[in-house]
Amino acid sequence: MSKQAQVLIVMDMQQGFSDAYQFNELVEKINDRIKDYKDAGLPVIFIQHNEKGLLQGSKEWELAGGLDAKPDDMTVQKTHLNAFYKTELNDLLTENGLNQLEICGLQTEYCVNATVTMAHGLGYELFMRPDMTTTYDNEYMTAEQTIQFFEDIWNSNFLKFI
Repeated sequence: MSKQAQVLIVMDMQQGFSDAYQFNELVEKINDRIKDYKDAGLPVIFIQHNEKGLLQGSKEWELAGGLDAKPDDMTVQKTHLNAFYKTELNDLLTENGLNQLEICGLQTEYCVNATVTMAHGLGYELFMRPDMTTTYDNEYMTAEQTIQFFEDIWNSNFLKFI
């Protein structure tokens, strides 16, 4: 098993995004990491995005079917790309003495990037496994190209790949 951080943060793996690039495959890979963390007695935090089209309590807002989330897992609700912005995430991490984070989930160039950048700025030590985020094709790049582009930026600048 590869290195683990002190906490796994799963970003926005919600029903409303289930049409993203290789979403179901990512759910399986995230479940493997969830198992690694839980087997080691380490926490998992699920981040859920709330906005138009993903209203809290709606089917689209719910965590992805098949994602191994349990009722006692920590969750953070957000309304901004950055999971730290006007949420309790920083307090939750600080109160639990968690300063090493592994991040995975969705959407590579928006919520994941904003959260990675902010966490780095706050002094957290960040880790990620390659190909553990997803997104959509856009007018400039395919989803696969976008993921690679951001992984190249993050690598050694903002986080370490494990």
